[in-house]
Amino acid sequence: MVASGPVVPRCLTVASSDSGGGAGIQGDLKAFAHLGCHGMSAIVALTAQNTREVTAVLEAPPEFIQAELEAVFDDIGVDAAKSGMLFSARIIETVADFFDQRTVPLVVDPVLVAASGAKLLQEDAVEVLVARLLPLATVVTPNLHEACALAGVPYADEANREELAEAIHALGAPAVVVTGGHGTEAVDWLFDGERHVPIVVERYGEEATHGAGCTHSASLCALLARGESLEEASRGAAQIASEAVRAGLSELGSGSGPVDVFGLAPLRAR
Repeated sequence: MVASGPVVPRCLTVASSDSGGGAGIQGDLKAFAHLGCHGMSAIVALTAQNTREVTAVLEAPPEFIQAELEAVFDDIGVDAAKSGMLFSARIIETVADFFDQRTVPLVVDPVLVAASGAKLLQEDAVEVLVARLLPLATVVTPNLHEACALAGVPYADEANREELAEAIHALGAPAVVVTGGHGTEAVDWLFDGERHVPIVVERYGEEATHGAGCTHSASLCALLARGESLEEASRGAAQIASEAVRAGLSELGSGSGPVDVFGLAPLRAR
């Protein structure tokens, strides 16, 4: 009897490890599992990180990143992938070279700066990110700070998300979701090149927001892997990220605690 193919959707995160467990690879894998997907990872860098700061970053060699990607694709297969913190131009070039040869839905989370203020993408890498990776994406998911930086305008709480999404689309991204965790307007703004779709989101304070962006993009990736449309996946990811913040583990660490996509509050109350 021949197997008909994988029943469990297969999701790959290409990102960096967060030693504090809230964001990065660790946050992505939690979101994949929450949505019933088999999560896989290609780790491009290690970070020494907690709820307050990033104290060190160690890059993986490009040839090792290439080997990770080939190992996963050539055996297990991938239904959808996402990229997160890629850190340097040479890492972005490696990842872009690989995905340029593969046809798979790709969510690009353009991680530029941590909530703590630490730079997570080197200055010379932004241009490479725009030129090489944005055109390969199915959708790009910047927060308001990242959207302003990519669009080349100063950050403002009242920045127009519609205009930002159009500007990033003009850079080569087929679709854009400017997420709603920052600024005066609590709305995720989806632009697919033709339609603008505002998605109202709930905000729950900043006591436990570490990993919210990663959870959003990973959830979007997982929902695409499950066969949902871009709009359906964007709406689902917005709700999942908001709920993860609401349930966040504010008691962990002395900074902004990690989000909790699993909703562990009943277990913590025992």
